[in-house]
Amino acid sequence: MDGKWLQSLMARRSFLTRLGAGVGAAAAGAPGAMARPAEDAAFRPARHAQDDWYDKVPGVHRFVFDTASADGMAWALQFASNYYTANTDTYGLKDSDLAVVIIARHKSTPFAYNDAMWAKYGKQLSDQTDFTDPKTKMPPTVNLYLAEDSGLQQAGKMAALIKKGAQFAVCGMSTRGVAGRIAKANGLETDAVFKEISANLIGNSHMVPAGILAVNRAQERGYTFTYAV
Repeated sequence: MDGKWLQSLMARRSFLTRLGAGVGAAAAGAPGAMARPAEDAAFRPARHAQDDWYDKVPGVHRFVFDTASADGMAWALQFASNYYTANTDTYGLKDSDLAVVIIARHKSTPFAYNDAMWAKYGKQLSDQTDFTDPKTKMPPTVNLYLAEDSGLQQAGKMAALIKKGAQFAVCGMSTRGVAGRIAKANGLETDAVFKEISANLIGNSHMVPAGILAVNRAQERGYTFTYAV
């Protein structure tokens, strides 16, 4: 009796296994089956209107340079200049074929401020960037990376890149910290200083909520990433 019961149970399991396999195969081949192409399951980042400017930069190639120090900004200006030159000389591309974004965050943020801000708040900006004028050893009174006669190896490169169409993403969090330092040193209101700096950025600049956020958003919009150090 026990042997017959065991044989019956095994036969029933075998039948159910075959039935399940047949149903699965039929469903996979049927129109409108639940199975979807692998690409439908691929990750797609959310899009936000305040980031749409990344897509408005013209170009058939996209590159983002991340900087967080004075030296990082210097290298980014050099590498971005090389990127334009190599694409022009080797591929015959125009400047407008290249979408380039340089992120200014942390200690490189003030290099996205214009000469008026450096002339007015040079001491605090020098403290923020750990950067002094190599000639005078004093806080700069102009943005030396923007000046074409600064004597720096990168002299003129920032201005040239702006003319080529390169864009700058400026860290809002860092700028607010700078504004607080300036306000404290000069008896001013942080919000007022932040507003003043925001109105005095270098050309082709975009104030972003945070530089590190710009790193993320640019890559999600198809920009190849490099960190300039």
